[in-house]
Amino acid sequence: MLGVGGSRKNLGRRELRGGGRSGRIGGGLDPQAQKRELLRKLQERRQQQEVREEGTAGEAS
Repeated sequence: MLGVGGSRKNLGRRELRGGGRSGRIGGGLDPQAQKRELLRKLQERRQQQEVREEGTAGEAS
C-alpha cells in the first residue's frame, strides 16, 4: 500500500480509520465517544443558559 508512511503491514479499513486504539495508526476517539462528548458539552451549555435566564428573570420581577 503506497502512502502509508513505510508500513509493511497490510492495513485494514478499521486500522486506517483509527480502529486500533492501542496502535500508533489512526487514533482519536471513536465516533460513539465523540458523540457522547458533544452531547455532554451541549447539555452543559443549555444548563448554563437556563441558569442565566432564571437569574435575569428574577431581577425583572
